[in-house]
Amino acid sequence: MTKQTFLHDKHIALGARMVDFAGWDMPVQYSSIIEEHKTVREAVGLFDVSHMGELIVYGEDSLPFLNKLVPQDISKLIDLKAVYCQLTNKKGGIIDDLIVYKLEDKKYLVIVNASRIDEDLNWMVRNKCGFDVTIVNESHNYSLLAVQGPKACELIKSLGVETLPAFFNIKRSELFNINLWISRTGYTGEDGVEILVRNEFSEYLWDKLLEAGKAFGIKPIGLGARDTLRLEAALHLYGNDLDENTTPVEAGLAWSVSKTKTEDYNGKKVILEQLASGTDKKLIGLKMCDKSIARHGYEIFYNNEKIGNVTSGGISPIRGDNIALAYIKNLDNLAVGSTIQILIRDKLHDAEIIKRPFVEKKNKS
Repeated sequence: MTKQTFLHDKHIALGARMVDFAGWDMPVQYSSIIEEHKTVREAVGLFDVSHMGELIVYGEDSLPFLNKLVPQDISKLIDLKAVYCQLTNKKGGIIDDLIVYKLEDKKYLVIVNASRIDEDLNWMVRNKCGFDVTIVNESHNYSLLAVQGPKACELIKSLGVETLPAFFNIKRSELFNINLWISRTGYTGEDGVEILVRNEFSEYLWDKLLEAGKAFGIKPIGLGARDTLRLEAALHLYGNDLDENTTPVEAGLAWSVSKTKTEDYNGKKVILEQLASGTDKKLIGLKMCDKSIARHGYEIFYNNEKIGNVTSGGISPIRGDNIALAYIKNLDNLAVGSTIQILIRDKLHDAEIIKRPFVEKKNKS
Protein backbone atom coordinates (compact mmCIF):
# COMPACT_ATOMS: atom_id res chain seq x y z
CA MET A 1 0.00 0.00 0.00
CA THR A 2 1.29 3.46 -0.93
CA LYS A 3 2.07 5.61 2.10
CA GLN A 4 0.72 9.12 2.59
CA THR A 5 2.28 12.03 4.47
CA PHE A 6 0.19 13.96 7.00
CA LEU A 7 -0.08 16.71 4.37
CA HIS A 8 -1.58 14.45 1.71
CA ASP A 9 -5.07 16.00 1.89
CA LYS A 10 -3.56 19.49 1.61
CA HIS A 11 -1.91 18.53 -1.68
CA ILE A 12 -5.16 17.11 -3.06
CA ALA A 13 -7.04 20.28 -2.07
CA LEU A 14 -4.42 22.36 -3.90
CA GLY A 15 -4.96 20.34 -7.08
CA ALA A 16 -1.61 18.60 -7.06
CA ARG A 17 -0.89 15.78 -9.48
CA MET A 18 0.16 12.87 -7.29
CA VAL A 19 2.65 10.12 -8.13
CA ASP A 20 4.20 7.13 -6.38
CA PHE A 21 7.70 8.06 -5.20
CA ALA A 22 9.68 5.59 -3.09
CA GLY A 23 6.40 4.03 -1.95
CA TRP A 24 4.82 7.38 -1.03
CA ASP A 25 1.93 9.18 -2.73
CA MET A 26 3.61 12.54 -3.35
CA PRO A 27 2.81 15.75 -5.29
CA VAL A 28 4.85 15.95 -8.49
CA GLN A 29 3.45 19.39 -9.44
CA TYR A 30 0.70 21.84 -8.57
CA SER A 31 0.89 24.12 -11.63
CA SER A 32 3.82 23.59 -14.00
CA ILE A 33 7.25 22.30 -13.13
CA ILE A 34 8.99 25.23 -14.84
CA GLU A 35 6.78 27.78 -13.06
CA GLU A 36 7.44 26.13 -9.69
CA HIS A 37 11.17 25.88 -10.45
CA LYS A 38 11.40 29.60 -11.22
CA THR A 39 9.42 30.44 -8.07
CA VAL A 40 12.14 28.80 -5.96
CA ARG A 41 14.94 30.49 -7.91
CA GLU A 42 13.29 33.94 -7.76
CA ALA A 43 11.14 34.02 -4.60
CA VAL A 44 10.27 31.19 -2.19
CA GLY A 45 8.76 27.73 -2.40
CA LEU A 46 7.27 25.37 0.17
CA PHE A 47 7.96 21.62 -0.12
CA ASP A 48 6.52 18.65 1.72
CA VAL A 49 9.47 16.29 2.15
CA SER A 50 7.96 14.30 4.99
CA HIS A 51 8.74 11.06 3.17
CA MET A 52 12.35 11.47 4.28
CA GLY A 53 13.45 9.40 7.28
CA GLU A 54 14.56 10.57 10.71
CA LEU A 55 16.65 8.31 12.93
CA ILE A 56 17.84 9.16 16.43
CA VAL A 57 21.14 7.58 17.48
CA TYR A 58 22.07 7.93 21.13
CA GLY A 59 24.02 6.24 23.87
CA GLU A 60 27.49 6.02 25.38
CA ASP A 61 29.04 4.74 22.12
CA SER A 62 26.99 6.81 19.65
CA LEU A 63 30.06 8.71 18.41
CA PRO A 64 32.35 5.71 17.72
CA PHE A 65 29.36 3.87 16.25
CA LEU A 66 28.64 6.62 13.72
CA ASN A 67 32.33 6.98 12.96
CA LYS A 68 32.37 3.29 11.96
CA LEU A 69 29.52 3.87 9.52
CA VAL A 70 30.64 6.95 7.55
CA PRO A 71 33.86 8.35 6.01
CA GLN A 72 33.29 11.75 7.61
CA ASP A 73 34.85 12.44 11.01
CA ILE A 74 31.81 12.78 13.26
CA SER A 75 34.04 13.64 16.24
CA LYS A 76 34.53 17.11 14.73
CA LEU A 77 30.84 17.96 15.10
CA ILE A 78 29.91 20.40 17.83
CA ASP A 79 26.41 20.63 19.29
CA LEU A 80 23.73 21.65 16.75
CA LYS A 81 26.15 21.33 13.82
CA ALA A 82 25.46 19.04 10.83
CA VAL A 83 27.57 17.27 8.25
CA TYR A 84 26.81 15.66 4.88
CA CYS A 85 28.16 12.12 4.56
CA GLN A 86 27.57 8.67 3.12
CA LEU A 87 26.64 5.35 4.72
CA THR A 88 29.16 3.00 3.12
CA ASN A 89 29.34 -0.78 2.77
CA LYS A 90 32.48 -2.87 3.24
CA LYS A 91 33.58 -2.20 -0.36
CA GLY A 92 33.12 1.55 -0.02
CA GLY A 93 29.85 1.58 -1.98
CA ILE A 94 27.16 4.01 -0.92
CA ILE A 95 24.18 2.48 0.88
CA ASP A 96 22.70 5.98 1.30
CA ASP A 97 23.75 9.59 1.60
CA LEU A 98 22.87 11.27 4.88
CA ILE A 99 22.86 14.41 6.93
CA VAL A 100 24.02 13.82 10.51
CA TYR A 101 23.20 16.43 13.16
CA LYS A 102 24.76 16.44 16.61
CA LEU A 103 21.86 17.47 18.85
CA GLU A 104 23.79 17.18 22.10
CA ASP A 105 26.51 15.04 23.65
CA LYS A 106 25.95 11.40 22.70
CA LYS A 107 22.76 12.13 20.75
CA TYR A 108 22.48 12.51 16.96
CA LEU A 109 19.75 13.03 14.38
CA VAL A 110 20.29 11.25 11.05
CA ILE A 111 18.22 12.27 8.00
CA VAL A 112 17.97 9.46 5.45
CA ASN A 113 16.37 9.03 2.04
CA ALA A 114 12.80 7.75 1.91
CA SER A 115 13.66 4.81 -0.34
CA ARG A 116 16.48 3.67 1.96
CA ILE A 117 15.01 3.84 5.48
CA ASP A 118 14.74 0.06 5.87
CA GLU A 119 18.14 -0.62 4.28
CA ASP A 120 19.83 2.00 6.47
CA LEU A 121 18.25 0.68 9.66
CA ASN A 122 19.17 -2.88 8.78
CA TRP A 123 22.79 -1.92 8.11
CA MET A 124 23.02 0.10 11.32
CA VAL A 125 21.64 -2.77 13.39
CA ARG A 126 24.08 -5.19 11.74
CA ASN A 127 26.94 -2.88 12.73
CA LYS A 128 25.92 -2.10 16.33
CA CYS A 129 27.31 -5.28 17.89
CA GLY A 130 29.76 -4.27 20.64
CA PHE A 131 28.49 -0.68 20.81
CA ASP A 132 26.39 0.74 23.64
CA VAL A 133 24.00 2.56 21.33
CA THR A 134 20.26 2.84 20.69
CA ILE A 135 18.74 3.53 17.27
CA VAL A 136 15.19 4.87 17.17
CA ASN A 137 13.23 5.31 13.94
CA GLU A 138 11.21 8.51 14.42
CA SER A 139 10.22 8.79 10.75
CA HIS A 140 6.55 8.07 11.43
CA ASN A 141 6.31 10.77 14.11
CA TYR A 142 7.63 13.79 12.23
CA SER A 143 6.89 15.84 9.12
CA LEU A 144 9.59 17.74 7.25
CA LEU A 145 8.82 20.97 5.41
CA ALA A 146 11.38 22.79 3.25
CA VAL A 147 11.20 26.55 2.69
CA GLN A 148 13.61 27.38 -0.13
CA GLY A 149 14.51 30.39 -2.26
CA PRO A 150 16.10 33.86 -2.06
CA LYS A 151 13.21 35.11 0.10
CA ALA A 152 12.99 32.04 2.33
CA CYS A 153 15.04 33.34 5.23
CA GLU A 154 13.33 36.74 5.04
CA LEU A 155 9.98 34.97 5.39
CA ILE A 156 11.07 32.91 8.40
CA LYS A 157 12.55 35.96 10.13
CA SER A 158 9.29 37.85 9.58
CA LEU A 159 7.59 35.15 11.64
CA GLY A 160 9.64 35.97 14.72
CA VAL A 161 12.76 33.84 14.30
CA GLU A 162 15.23 36.68 14.67
CA THR A 163 18.36 34.53 14.40
CA LEU A 164 18.51 31.70 11.90
CA PRO A 165 21.06 28.92 12.24
CA ALA A 166 24.19 29.16 10.11
CA PHE A 167 24.55 26.95 7.04
CA PHE A 168 24.41 23.27 8.06
CA ASN A 169 23.36 24.07 11.62
CA ILE A 170 20.11 23.32 13.45
CA LYS A 171 18.27 25.00 16.33
CA ARG A 172 15.19 24.63 18.46
CA SER A 173 12.68 27.35 17.71
CA GLU A 174 9.00 28.28 17.56
CA LEU A 175 6.73 29.20 14.66
CA PHE A 176 3.08 30.06 15.33
CA ASN A 177 3.59 28.82 18.93
CA ILE A 178 4.71 25.40 17.66
CA ASN A 179 7.94 23.99 19.08
CA LEU A 180 10.07 22.59 16.25
CA TRP A 181 13.53 22.23 14.77
CA ILE A 182 14.84 24.59 12.06
CA SER A 183 17.92 23.60 10.04
CA ARG A 184 19.73 25.71 7.44
CA THR A 185 19.78 22.99 4.80
CA GLY A 186 18.05 22.17 1.53
CA TYR A 187 18.16 20.33 -1.77
CA THR A 188 17.76 23.16 -4.28
CA GLY A 189 21.01 25.13 -4.33
CA GLU A 190 19.11 28.11 -2.91
CA ASP A 191 19.23 29.47 0.61
CA GLY A 192 16.51 28.35 2.95
CA VAL A 193 15.54 26.11 5.83
CA GLU A 194 14.06 22.72 6.55
CA ILE A 195 11.57 22.49 9.40
CA LEU A 196 11.14 19.30 11.42
CA VAL A 197 7.80 19.28 13.24
CA ARG A 198 5.67 16.67 14.96
CA ASN A 199 2.97 15.31 12.66
CA GLU A 200 0.05 16.70 14.63
CA PHE A 201 1.17 20.27 13.89
CA SER A 202 2.16 19.81 10.23
CA GLU A 203 -1.15 20.76 8.55
CA TYR A 204 -1.53 23.90 10.63
CA LEU A 205 2.09 24.89 9.94
CA TRP A 206 1.70 24.25 6.20
CA ASP A 207 -1.37 26.50 6.00
CA LYS A 208 0.20 29.26 8.10
CA LEU A 209 3.40 29.29 6.01
CA LEU A 210 1.43 29.55 2.76
CA GLU A 211 -0.68 32.35 4.23
CA ALA A 212 2.24 34.31 5.68
CA GLY A 213 4.34 33.70 2.57
CA LYS A 214 1.90 35.35 0.15
CA ALA A 215 3.69 38.68 0.58
CA PHE A 216 6.94 36.94 -0.45
CA GLY A 217 5.50 35.16 -3.50
CA ILE A 218 5.39 31.71 -1.94
CA LYS A 219 3.96 28.71 -3.81
CA PRO A 220 3.75 25.00 -2.98
CA ILE A 221 6.37 23.07 -4.94
CA GLY A 222 6.24 19.45 -6.10
CA LEU A 223 8.81 16.73 -6.67
CA GLY A 224 9.14 17.63 -10.36
CA ALA A 225 10.67 21.03 -9.63
CA ARG A 226 12.59 19.57 -6.68
CA ASP A 227 14.34 17.31 -9.19
CA THR A 228 15.12 20.03 -11.75
CA LEU A 229 16.36 22.32 -8.97
CA ARG A 230 18.70 19.71 -7.49
CA LEU A 231 19.95 18.78 -10.97
CA GLU A 232 20.89 22.40 -11.77
CA ALA A 233 22.75 22.47 -8.45
CA ALA A 234 24.39 19.11 -9.37
CA LEU A 235 23.13 17.49 -6.18
CA HIS A 236 23.06 13.70 -6.24
CA LEU A 237 19.88 11.62 -6.21
CA TYR A 238 20.17 8.22 -4.59
CA GLY A 239 19.29 5.45 -7.02
CA ASN A 240 20.32 7.59 -10.00
CA ASP A 241 23.69 9.14 -9.23
CA LEU A 242 24.55 7.08 -6.13
CA ASP A 243 24.30 3.37 -5.42
CA GLU A 244 26.00 0.53 -3.57
CA ASN A 245 28.48 -0.03 -6.42
CA THR A 246 29.70 3.57 -6.42
CA THR A 247 32.10 5.05 -3.86
CA PRO A 248 32.14 8.65 -2.60
CA VAL A 249 35.38 9.26 -4.53
CA GLU A 250 33.89 8.03 -7.82
CA ALA A 251 30.80 10.18 -7.17
CA GLY A 252 32.87 13.35 -6.91
CA LEU A 253 32.32 13.52 -3.16
CA ALA A 254 35.94 13.22 -2.04
CA TRP A 255 35.49 16.60 -0.33
CA SER A 256 33.15 14.88 2.13
CA VAL A 257 35.67 12.18 3.07
CA SER A 258 37.92 12.95 6.04
CA LYS A 259 41.60 12.77 5.09
CA THR A 260 42.77 12.76 8.73
CA LYS A 261 40.30 10.39 10.38
CA THR A 262 42.18 7.66 12.24
CA GLU A 263 39.18 5.48 13.12
CA ASP A 264 38.37 2.55 10.87
CA TYR A 265 35.10 2.60 8.93
CA ASN A 266 33.32 0.42 6.40
CA GLY A 267 35.10 0.63 3.03
CA LYS A 268 38.00 2.73 4.34
CA LYS A 269 40.71 0.71 2.58
CA VAL A 270 39.02 1.02 -0.83
CA ILE A 271 38.21 4.71 -0.40
CA LEU A 272 41.73 5.68 0.74
CA GLU A 273 43.25 3.71 -2.14
CA GLN A 274 41.05 5.61 -4.60
CA LEU A 275 42.02 8.93 -3.03
CA ALA A 276 45.68 8.02 -3.48
CA SER A 277 45.60 6.31 -6.88
CA GLY A 278 42.48 7.53 -8.66
CA THR A 279 39.39 5.74 -9.92
CA ASP A 280 38.29 3.86 -13.02
CA LYS A 281 35.14 5.96 -13.42
CA LYS A 282 34.20 9.54 -12.63
CA LEU A 283 31.10 11.69 -12.42
CA ILE A 284 30.81 14.51 -14.96
CA GLY A 285 28.40 17.27 -15.85
CA LEU A 286 27.39 17.79 -19.44
CA LYS A 287 25.16 19.92 -21.64
CA MET A 288 23.56 18.78 -24.87
CA CYS A 289 24.71 20.58 -28.01
CA ASP A 290 21.23 20.31 -29.55
CA LYS A 291 17.70 20.23 -28.14
CA SER A 292 17.73 16.54 -27.29
CA ILE A 293 17.47 15.41 -23.66
CA ALA A 294 19.82 12.90 -22.07
CA ARG A 295 17.81 10.64 -19.75
CA HIS A 296 18.80 8.25 -16.98
CA GLY A 297 20.45 5.13 -18.39
CA TYR A 298 21.33 6.51 -21.84
CA GLU A 299 24.68 5.26 -23.14
CA ILE A 300 27.67 7.56 -23.69
CA PHE A 301 30.25 7.14 -26.45
CA TYR A 302 33.64 8.59 -27.31
CA ASN A 303 35.45 7.68 -30.54
CA ASN A 304 32.73 5.07 -31.16
CA GLU A 305 33.49 3.31 -27.85
CA LYS A 306 30.97 3.12 -25.03
CA ILE A 307 32.46 4.89 -22.02
CA GLY A 308 29.56 5.33 -19.61
CA ASN A 309 25.93 6.11 -18.86
CA VAL A 310 23.79 9.12 -18.01
CA THR A 311 22.49 9.02 -14.43
CA SER A 312 20.30 12.17 -14.28
CA GLY A 313 19.23 14.46 -17.10
CA GLY A 314 16.65 17.01 -18.09
CA ILE A 315 15.83 20.60 -18.93
CA SER A 316 17.50 23.47 -17.09
CA PRO A 317 14.80 26.16 -16.81
CA ILE A 318 17.36 28.77 -15.71
CA ARG A 319 20.09 28.03 -18.27
CA GLY A 320 17.70 27.32 -21.12
CA ASP A 321 19.53 24.19 -22.27
CA ASN A 322 19.50 20.49 -21.44
CA ILE A 323 21.92 19.18 -18.83
CA ALA A 324 22.89 15.86 -17.28
CA LEU A 325 25.06 14.04 -14.78
CA ALA A 326 26.86 10.93 -15.97
CA TYR A 327 29.54 8.39 -15.11
CA ILE A 328 32.26 7.79 -17.68
CA LYS A 329 35.59 5.99 -17.81
CA ASN A 330 38.26 8.10 -16.16
CA LEU A 331 40.18 8.92 -19.34
CA ASP A 332 42.90 11.58 -19.14
CA ASN A 333 41.91 13.19 -22.43
CA LEU A 334 38.32 13.83 -21.36
CA ALA A 335 37.85 16.99 -19.31
CA VAL A 336 35.77 20.16 -19.21
CA GLY A 337 35.33 21.32 -22.81
CA SER A 338 35.55 17.84 -24.35
CA THR A 339 32.80 16.61 -26.67
CA ILE A 340 31.22 13.19 -26.21
CA GLN A 341 28.13 11.55 -27.69
CA ILE A 342 24.87 10.37 -26.11
CA LEU A 343 22.90 7.57 -27.78
CA ILE A 344 19.27 8.73 -28.04
CA ARG A 345 16.79 6.66 -30.07
CA ASP A 346 19.59 4.92 -31.99
CA LYS A 347 21.27 8.20 -32.93
CA LEU A 348 24.38 9.80 -31.44
CA HIS A 349 23.99 13.39 -30.19
CA ASP A 350 26.91 15.62 -29.22
CA ALA A 351 27.28 16.79 -25.63
CA GLU A 352 29.93 18.96 -24.00
CA ILE A 353 31.49 18.21 -20.62
CA ILE A 354 30.98 21.29 -18.42
CA LYS A 355 31.68 22.30 -14.83
CA ARG A 356 29.36 21.39 -11.98
CA PRO A 357 27.21 22.83 -10.51
CA PHE A 358 25.30 24.00 -13.56
CA VAL A 359 24.02 27.12 -11.76
CA GLU A 360 25.61 29.05 -8.92
CA LYS A 361 24.74 27.76 -5.49
CA LYS A 362 23.45 30.37 -3.08
CA ASN A 363 23.21 28.33 0.09
CA LYS A 364 26.71 28.55 1.52
CA SER A 365 26.38 31.66 3.67
